[in-house]
Amino acid sequence: MRAFRVVAVAEAFSWAGLLVGMYLKWVAGTTERGVEIFGPVHGGLVLVYVALAVLVAVRLRWSLWTTFLALAATVPPFCTVAFDVWAHRSGRYARRAG
Repeated sequence: MRAFRVVAVAEAFSWAGLLVGMYLKWVAGTTERGVEIFGPVHGGLVLVYVALAVLVAVRLRWSLWTTFLALAATVPPFCTVAFDVWAHRSGRYARRAG
């Protein structure tokens, strides 16, 4: 579970790097380097986050709705962190009996 939470934060930071890179490439028109670096990093972290989300969902017996929210959190920037905070505060990280 700790790995899932760490990857959620790392994914958000990679989103930030990618957004800065896209700004530099498309708005400022100065360099493509940010996209070249953060694009693959972000893509890799999204894949790791999705895999860990599925593993955590199975292990903690999350509902389909909670699992959907975890996976959907990869789309809008920084929502993996928002999901993590919500899951922690709502007790979604506690093991269910059974």
